[in-house]
Amino acid sequence: MIYIVVLVAVVIVPAKLGGYGAVFSAANDAFAAKGGATGLTLKPEQMLPYATLALGSAFAAFMYPHTLTGIFASKSADTIRKNAILLPAYTLPLGLIALLGYMAHAAHIKVATPNDVVPMLFKTLFPSWFAGFAFSAIAIGALVPAAVMSIGAANLFTRNVWKHYVDPAISHAGEAAVAKITSLVVKIGALAFTLFLPVQYALDLQLLGGLWILQTFPALVFGLFTRWFRAEGLLLGWAVGIGWGSWTAWSNGLKPLATIAIGDASYSFYVGLGALILNIVVAVVVTAVIGLISPKPRSVTARP
Repeated sequence: MIYIVVLVAVVIVPAKLGGYGAVFSAANDAFAAKGGATGLTLKPEQMLPYATLALGSAFAAFMYPHTLTGIFASKSADTIRKNAILLPAYTLPLGLIALLGYMAHAAHIKVATPNDVVPMLFKTLFPSWFAGFAFSAIAIGALVPAAVMSIGAANLFTRNVWKHYVDPAISHAGEAAVAKITSLVVKIGALAFTLFLPVQYALDLQLLGGLWILQTFPALVFGLFTRWFRAEGLLLGWAVGIGWGSWTAWSNGLKPLATIAIGDASYSFYVGLGALILNIVVAVVVTAVIGLISPKPRSVTARP
């Protein structure tokens, strides 16, 4: 349903509005009317912030617990490979969906909140039956990631909090029951957060969440591929990354970018990626120092 709606939208809607040239022209005029002087394309000084934000967000995406939920539930490694091959084809429509906002400018759509833009676009340009079909696809598109995220949160809580501190002897059936209840609570909490709190809070938490989860990258990834790092170094690196990244983001008004001056030039970059680099440096230095002070004992292989 999502594929059908997106593909129809990116073909039919521009045709009704005079083509993509008219769509981008209308979006550019709307952007300029709001005070944007750069147009719709990036200027040279914006490329580094954008590139580091994209790279840091990609690293962070693999660290979120819900990213692994589908992997753990897969039937086989072959299933994971097939889905990985098809993932770019699924990701491409996500970029096309962003163009719907541009199309709304060309269609002169006026709404009270940004959340109403896409539904109003379909309601205005399509017959009622297809508008209803599109609304259903939008709802499914929202429910699927919300469900996976709530399941990931519920599994984390059940295994790491409830089983560890509340009921260590809990059965598998009991774990499933606790996870289901927790998942429902998370869904209700997320819905209440969206409905009753300012949208900006959700955006701020999304940016901070990416920054925070990215700091687990060294411990998780390096821990899989090497045993050189010491736990003390990884923990201290994580703490430094969390502390510096949170303080920098808060100091900049919860903006995702930080600026560093080198000579007469200044460079802006994604604060989460900067915190990750600092995290790795601290982990390497602390591990090396501890290794010199207290080297790990060599493993001894018993001979028959």
